Amino acid sequence: MDQTLSGFGTVFVFLALGIFFVVAGFLTARLLRPSRPNPEKNSTYECGEPAVGSAWVKFNIRFYVVALIFIIFDVEVVFLYPWATVFKPLGAFALVEVLIFAVILILGLVYAWVKGDLDWVRPTPTIPKMPEMPTRDSGRANG
Repeated sequence: MDQTLSGFGTVFVFLALGIFFVVAGFLTARLLRPSRPNPEKNSTYECGEPAVGSAWVKFNIRFYVVALIFIIFDVEVVFLYPWATVFKPLGAFALVEVLIFAVILILGLVYAWVKGDLDWVRPTPTIPKMPEMPTRDSGRANG
């Protein structure tokens, strides 16, 4: 009789080992670390500033937009690193490809800049108002 594991058996063994290592790591850390809680350690820590007020503060949506734009460009630039490590054997074709990629990135940055998404405070648009025109019925009394 064949004693090898089926595909499901292999997955189960890896899953069980993964769970075991996670639980063993947590238990080992709990046994070895010192436990001396105090109010200062249990307080919320944010960038070295003491927590003031409620955590349910409305943030300016601009913060999230700038963060998303940064992440998009940061991740795209990370794709340049593997290309740069193998640049020489790829030749001129790869150079043209990466230049096209860089131009697309620059166009995206220019688009975000022109649209005003990189400005922290957007100017509020002024909406022109039309003066009220007198109507025919404005002089008559209702009756």
